[in-house]
Amino acid sequence: MNLFHLVISKDINQLSMKLIFVLIIAVNFISCHSQTNTADAVIAISKTKEDTVTLHRNPGQKIIHVFVALCDNKYQGIVPVPKAIGNGQDPANNLYWGCSYGVKTYFKNSKQWQFVKSINSPQHPVLERCIFRHKNSNTYLVADAYDGQYIRNCTKDFLKSCAGLLSDSATLADGKKIYTDGNADLLAYVGHDGLMDFSISEQYNCKDTLKRETIILACISKKYFAAHLKSTNAKPLIWSTGLMSPEAYTLHDAIESWIGGKPDSFVRESAAKAYSRYQQCSDKAAKNLLVSGW
Repeated sequence: MNLFHLVISKDINQLSMKLIFVLIIAVNFISCHSQTNTADAVIAISKTKEDTVTLHRNPGQKIIHVFVALCDNKYQGIVPVPKAIGNGQDPANNLYWGCSYGVKTYFKNSKQWQFVKSINSPQHPVLERCIFRHKNSNTYLVADAYDGQYIRNCTKDFLKSCAGLLSDSATLADGKKIYTDGNADLLAYVGHDGLMDFSISEQYNCKDTLKRETIILACISKKYFAAHLKSTNAKPLIWSTGLMSPEAYTLHDAIESWIGGKPDSFVRESAAKAYSRYQQCSDKAAKNLLVSGW
């Protein structure tokens, strides 16, 4: 992802470091106190040990960022799916992206969403980025299709964003920017639960006070993501207690209720009904599978 950060090399002299620090303070002071008509508001600074991240949110706008780990028979510990839809390097035909119930295709066909643009290979290992605008609200959805071989990167970027440790943006046709990753109001992960196959030693500690919510559509995601999500301070809106099919209809209907300002219980109900309808299981089973909160 593109980080707004300053990297200071170890061999830089002490005087240069002081000058750079003074410049940073001056720029931040001017940004906070100058009069401007722009809708882009810098509202928080998040710092980690290595990076300085500036976070943005446009007033009156909601941003959803979806991290999709493309289904991959070769590089993921999954029960193999048909070869054509299990190639993690082919987003156009992938089960979680280009297929009928994949994120790109499902939202592109939705009556509630307008397809804005697609960007091929915006940055490794993202193979495609799609942007959608909600037709009845000032809400944008940005979905990134990660090469299935790099599911670890996808998982880490999701968790870093939940903690506000990543910042990126996308430019629309009119030149306006929308801010993604840690700037998003709602962050979602879709795909295989890679934490069942590998471990992540890093702890992602939130450094700001922004409110973020998450939807994690992956097998047994509550069990495997909980320890990592806790330190991010992000709120688990929807995650799973068992094996599941992380297809886009669940995400779509949960988001629709979330945009409408419905309570968590209603968002969960919407997700469960969608899952029940498409998976042909009982409402009770779907509600036991998809839960909210800790």
